[in-house]
Amino acid sequence: MKYKEIKNNVYYCGLNDCERKIFDELIPLEQGTSYNSYLVKGSLKTALIDTMYPPKSDEYIKNLDENGIEKVDYIIANHGEQDHTGALPKLLDKYPDAMVVTNQFCKNNIMEMLLIPENKIQVIKNGDELSLGDKTLKFYMAPGVHWPDTMFTHIKEDNLLCTCDFLGAHYTFEDIFANDSKELEHAAKRYYAEIMMPFRKMCQKYTKQLQELSPEMILPSHGPIYKNPKFILDLYADWSSDEAKNLVVMPYVSMYGSVEEMINYLSDKLNAAGITTIKHDIVSDDLGDLAMALVDAKTLVLGASMVLASPHPAAANAAYLVNLLNPKLKYASIIGSYGWGGDLINKLTGMLCNLKIELIEPLLIKGKAKEETFKQLDKMAEEIIQKHSVNS
Repeated sequence: MKYKEIKNNVYYCGLNDCERKIFDELIPLEQGTSYNSYLVKGSLKTALIDTMYPPKSDEYIKNLDENGIEKVDYIIANHGEQDHTGALPKLLDKYPDAMVVTNQFCKNNIMEMLLIPENKIQVIKNGDELSLGDKTLKFYMAPGVHWPDTMFTHIKEDNLLCTCDFLGAHYTFEDIFANDSKELEHAAKRYYAEIMMPFRKMCQKYTKQLQELSPEMILPSHGPIYKNPKFILDLYADWSSDEAKNLVVMPYVSMYGSVEEMINYLSDKLNAAGITTIKHDIVSDDLGDLAMALVDAKTLVLGASMVLASPHPAAANAAYLVNLLNPKLKYASIIGSYGWGGDLINKLTGMLCNLKIELIEPLLIKGKAKEETFKQLDKMAEEIIQKHSVNS
């Protein structure tokens, strides 16, 4: 593979992985992903910025050979996870004079996870610079935007900013430059929802920082390069803002139809009042779609059947996921149905402990919905409508 030049002796040397179906043994991939790496040729020194996922390392190194890269002086590790650092051991064998350049936290991680010798690592701090001759790399620490070891690398003379996982997308491509399409926006939002949303406040902070830095291009570690940084920065400013939309997300599991009937009834009532609802069957639908819906939602209504004396495992999984992702929700409630008893409400609300929400009175019934049930659902709908109206 011949490397594609981004600008002035800065090259894309990453790889697509179209066949990968799941990321971190957790996140389903709709079309695989890319692992981005960047080659910077200065007048005196050469650097690689981020490397490669271990199963792709041999192909990555073969491409370095085919592109005539005989010497690498520095390997920049913006973050320690192995989809970015997995090729380090083989690279240091190939380029024994190369130094890994990273921050102290990432140094500790790659020593533990990849057994990189300490004497092969050069530690830098926020604002430090590294000269390649006619090119300068400047490092910005960005702890907490993903891992505590995350940092950005700015290629100063060319005004290119490598942001590692921040602003990425699980997205494969032929053209290395983003086309600012709805398809890419979908992939970027899904990536934000599944990976970045737990760090929403830090995303706010670094989005603003990057807007002020005003790079000519943004070079993430997954997905295409943004020649128009405003496209992705405006999206992140919206997604990470404190402002929720007029949206109620309704994940549910219904063993015998009672919970689904109640969810549908409540959804119809809210829709009639001008509130958008997204219903999500936890068992059959893609949890990535649920994560995406949570990015904008103001209210969560979780519907659950019971198994023995506890919430259905799928409902517990959804509550755990919502709590983990920690979206900007303002309100939440629970709708449930049971057969012979148990503790559904307390167990599910206890699993939402990270959320800064106001709890709307839950509704738990035995068996099938009755006339009184629908009156209670009307009351719940009125309360949600009132809260959305007052705070819209």
